[in-house]
Amino acid sequence: MFSRETITGFQVQDVRFPTSKTLDGSDSVHTDPDYSVAYVTLTTDKGGFGYGITFTLGAGTDVVVKAIELLKPKVLGKSIHDIFTNYRAFYRSLTQDSQMRWLGPEKGIVHLATAAVTNAVWDLAARISSKPLWRFVVDIPVEKLVAMIDWSYLSDAITEDEILDMLREGLGEKEERIKFLEEHGYPAYITSVGWLGYPDEKVRRLTNEKLAEGWTAFKMKVGVSQEDDMRRAALIRSLIGPNNKLMMDANQIWDVKDAVTRMKQLKVYDPYWIEEPTSPDDVDGHAQISQALREHGIGVATGEMCQNRVMFKQFLKLHAMQFCQIDSCRIGGVSEVLAIMVLARKFGVPVVPHAGGVGLCELVRHYSMIDYVLISGKIDDRMCEYAEHLHEHFTDPAVIRNARYVLPDQPGFSCEMRDDAIECYQFPKGSYWKTS
Repeated sequence: MFSRETITGFQVQDVRFPTSKTLDGSDSVHTDPDYSVAYVTLTTDKGGFGYGITFTLGAGTDVVVKAIELLKPKVLGKSIHDIFTNYRAFYRSLTQDSQMRWLGPEKGIVHLATAAVTNAVWDLAARISSKPLWRFVVDIPVEKLVAMIDWSYLSDAITEDEILDMLREGLGEKEERIKFLEEHGYPAYITSVGWLGYPDEKVRRLTNEKLAEGWTAFKMKVGVSQEDDMRRAALIRSLIGPNNKLMMDANQIWDVKDAVTRMKQLKVYDPYWIEEPTSPDDVDGHAQISQALREHGIGVATGEMCQNRVMFKQFLKLHAMQFCQIDSCRIGGVSEVLAIMVLARKFGVPVVPHAGGVGLCELVRHYSMIDYVLISGKIDDRMCEYAEHLHEHFTDPAVIRNARYVLPDQPGFSCEMRDDAIECYQFPKGSYWKTS
């Protein structure tokens, strides 16, 4: 089933975009982000290419690059057949190295590095198979797919027999669901109207533009001052009306009690959820906030900085999230994301992927398609995030039509960046950074 092409080349580059100049991506704690990636390129003995990214905010990307380089010996010389016939062992060779795991384990910089490498490996395999990543995944027999995933530390929440039963349930509807996505796409919501650094007039202009394009779900950043939050929420709600969705994102700035107090004040603007209301590691805090806001009809969304499947397990078991925001670059790549999406189905929590960033929209659209086609079979209660930044730097950029993601049809995981983008923004030797 899997190619015997062998990985013979491994390169990693630091690519940074100066988004801090326009405050794209700005929020309550990340006030001046330069959207960046550590960018991996794999080559094979038969001329194949695979590309992978992990996302950062500028400074420190070079540290992630160094961590990725430490994983190089675990990838070079391996064939796609060798990797994917025992993917679980390959994955654990990256995450459970007896020395490097001390730097994690399965969290922080070493896990960002794992994501970049595994994203490149899956991209390569899908390209060789001439399939987009989502199709490559859903076409793997479920028995083999389950055997590829590292389920360690999850047996108290779900068993492999349960998982197999769950995935087999929807196989008869797989092609029907794919046809639906081909015809209708996948629902999206827009974040790029409400960055915290944008002045009100820009927020007004962008919101009106998106309404005219047919968007019905909008997200705004909150968390600096209650006065600003109330003013900006009133502005956006007045523009989008009572029937469209408004989500809020605090980016971890509040303590638990502050989060509850602030959201009770903001409830007059009917927020659909509050995202990352407190520390991303505080499972109990999220559970308290969820309980306090339930009577007000406000859900809690989190996951973009949740470090691994074990943390997600706790959030789900303790009812600390009502929306599961998997990220394509913070946790360990495709197999770990699949494990989390299966857990989310077990606990009845919709998957609403985190995107924005650079390249994140390109990647997470594949996960939303996989969730619908293979795992949950649901689409009406979930959306995939979209932000309008930096798509032009990718060879297979995300496409939105009628406020819905178009089903990707190009081979691979959509990670490949344009050569001119790398030449311009590679740090520190790219043409932009040389003259800045």
